[in-house]
Amino acid sequence: MKINAFTMAEVLITLGIIGVVAAMTLPALMNNHRNKALEAGLKRSYSVLSQALDMYYAQTGEKLTPEITGLHELKPVFLKYLNVVHDCGFGHSDVNEACIPNTLNPGFQDNGQKINKYRTYNNKADIYMKYLDDGQFVLNDGSLILLENNEGTSTLYISVDINGFHKNPNRLGHDLFMFQIDKTGNLRPMGVEGTDYYSETDEYCSPTSTNSMNGAGCTYKALTDKFYFKNLH
Repeated sequence: MKINAFTMAEVLITLGIIGVVAAMTLPALMNNHRNKALEAGLKRSYSVLSQALDMYYAQTGEKLTPEITGLHELKPVFLKYLNVVHDCGFGHSDVNEACIPNTLNPGFQDNGQKINKYRTYNNKADIYMKYLDDGQFVLNDGSLILLENNEGTSTLYISVDINGFHKNPNRLGHDLFMFQIDKTGNLRPMGVEGTDYYSETDEYCSPTSTNSMNGAGCTYKALTDKFYFKNLH
């Protein structure tokens, strides 16, 4: 009786082809899975932050606006209405306790060793940390909330690192997204018209922009463009 079977050479060739195909497709599959998780995390964070502000309004009868919010008064509001598992202090005056120390210079030092920090959307440069040093805390879903709440300004920013600082890519418009509380007390995705980082030319959300805050204006796109995360690299 004649038995048909593959030769060893044929088996090795087949395994080699399978290995090549896997090597080509696996990174794309992993990237797609990560981006879907980031998309879900952004939508969840937007909902959680909006609900916290709604609860504040329901309890106090007034909207939280830049005009009535003094220096560092935004953080206690969120601590009251969010599930916080770790309070990191502020990030400027208490850099030793902060999750993300503040510095005006690219790169910061920890025990003499440079530590990478947040990068722009196109990964061309470090971003400045001045908008992340008026309150920092970690939520029970692992996301890191970073506040900008200066005295005497109309600036109320909430930035969210969806997967926490210890997970990459740590880039604006990828896993770090910014929101703004406007003068009417509404939480608005940064990049929508009327926010501080809106640009008709996509200066703040562009693969080619050299602006030091490139990526700050990506939040609105990320929430409204169904292809945004699919095209994220």
